[in-house]
Amino acid sequence: MVILVVEDDFLIQDLVQGALSEGGFESEVASSGEEAVTLLQGDENNYRALVTDIHLQGALTGWDVAKRARELNPDMPVIYMTGAGADQWPSHGVPNSMLLQKPFAPAQVVTAVSQLLNQTPPPHE
Repeated sequence: MVILVVEDDFLIQDLVQGALSEGGFESEVASSGEEAVTLLQGDENNYRALVTDIHLQGALTGWDVAKRARELNPDMPVIYMTGAGADQWPSHGVPNSMLLQKPFAPAQVVTAVSQLLNQTPPPHE
């Protein structure tokens, strides 16, 4: 069960990956929206959830990445992370997503992922 983490700040990448690992989740990191979309579209990767920063380097935002993830998997849980941009969540965020305001405690990421995964039907084999 791999969680895709999209974050361009290496310190936050480490924080989120460490928290997910302690919570029993495997994760893979993309540092741009473009890289994340490439990974999501790859057949070999079956991601169970997406944790994405909203403001990313490059042309694609976290909003864009989440919309593409949902086109590929309508049930994929999405957790947004942001320092500024929470006010845009109601208009840009995908349904059944969560938003974590930076700074947040690492445990909050694990809690958010677990809550959304518990509400999501398992993928069809």
